[in-house]
Amino acid sequence: MLRHKQIKQSFECNLAAKAELVFIPSPGVGHLVSAVEIAKLLVDRDDRLSITVLIIKHPNFDSDITSNYSRSVDRIKFIDLPNDFSDSNIPISMFAFIESRKPRVKDAVSNLLTHSDSPRLAGFVLDMFCSFMIDVANDFGVPSYIFFTSGAAFLSLMFHAQFLHDELSTTDLEDLDSELVVPGLANPLPARFLPSVLLNKDMDMFLHEHSRRFRTTKGIMVNTFAELESFAVSSFSDGQIPPLYPVGPILNLNGDNYDVVKKTEIMEWLDDQPPSSVVFLCFGSTGSFSEDQVQEIACALEHCGHRFLWSIRQSPLKDKDKDTVVIPTVLGHEAIGGFVSHCGWNSTLESLWFGIPMATWPMYAEQQLNAFEMVRELGLAVEIKMDYRKDFRNENTIIITADKIERGISYLMESDNQIRTRVKEMSQKSRKALIDGGSSRTRVKEMSQKSR
Repeated sequence: MLRHKQIKQSFECNLAAKAELVFIPSPGVGHLVSAVEIAKLLVDRDDRLSITVLIIKHPNFDSDITSNYSRSVDRIKFIDLPNDFSDSNIPISMFAFIESRKPRVKDAVSNLLTHSDSPRLAGFVLDMFCSFMIDVANDFGVPSYIFFTSGAAFLSLMFHAQFLHDELSTTDLEDLDSELVVPGLANPLPARFLPSVLLNKDMDMFLHEHSRRFRTTKGIMVNTFAELESFAVSSFSDGQIPPLYPVGPILNLNGDNYDVVKKTEIMEWLDDQPPSSVVFLCFGSTGSFSEDQVQEIACALEHCGHRFLWSIRQSPLKDKDKDTVVIPTVLGHEAIGGFVSHCGWNSTLESLWFGIPMATWPMYAEQQLNAFEMVRELGLAVEIKMDYRKDFRNENTIIITADKIERGISYLMESDNQIRTRVKEMSQKSRKALIDGGSSRTRVKEMSQKSR
């Protein structure tokens, strides 16, 4: 009985003790923003939890990516890791660059633990591209968790592609049959919709390595919600991988990395437009087109007759101001009636949050899969072209004609199409997921308790 009482007292003491998580986002504002937003949710659910975010800065961009965050956020602090690279010794690969930061991460965490009043180190929460840091967590004897900034369907495809490579020696997905059966998709995936990152041999190998490392963690938080990707989420219930926590949609709708004067002009113009009358075209931070393609888009917009707001970018190689977002967040404005998008996962979630139907025009990364999921799997988007892709030189020789673009936009902007109705319903579900008792809010609480 005495031994049982001692164990019980020790357990209760541990529950009452303060604990700290170390967050490590990938370099870049997009990954940092998502990490900070989920960190806020975690500390909000547990007042005994604190979080330290370690900032990995790449020498070539994001010189001050923490400038938009207060250094005194309640129970969340930021530490910039030293940037000790010269122009001649920066690793070419981003993955190699992140792995090279392991000694700096270890030093930073060691310094945290030297303070006598430091909370107990409970674990590491790692960005999906920072799985190399699992080694550092193991050195400290604490568990690792992954924060996966894409959707559950892509996570399922990553695991399946790694299984095909390791267990079946399948190395070229393009050479498979015309359709691939993926556990997280209700419909077979045609090979032409495979994500660009799985068709590049170097990237492919890195993704397989990440997938292997994911399997060794204590859990995976995914930026999605159960009501959106119910089939994909349920496919992870077979116990073959660590527990899955759909905690989204994780969005930062208050970003301010844009031209303030331009924002004022845009918002004033939108204020003068009728509700749901404007089609918004935006293709992400590196979404640029050739001059011929731009002309086809312009022709389509002229012929369809809808008011439009179009964010046009030069090629990233030519755009010296590519870190400035020219178009601020506008999807929440009542004048916006449709969104022509590159299908980045953050943009997709934002579109659903505001109930704005989307027309798909993917380019790179996992965007082809996102487009397939939104159009074919879920019926939440209109197709312009789902298998469009750019190579790793940001080039594409295919020109989508004005007629095809016009047809997609015209259907997108119809006031009574079924897709618009379904998107409005999903918008309500996305918001309910994050309130008390909602599916994602509940999983955030579970994650908070287990990470302690």
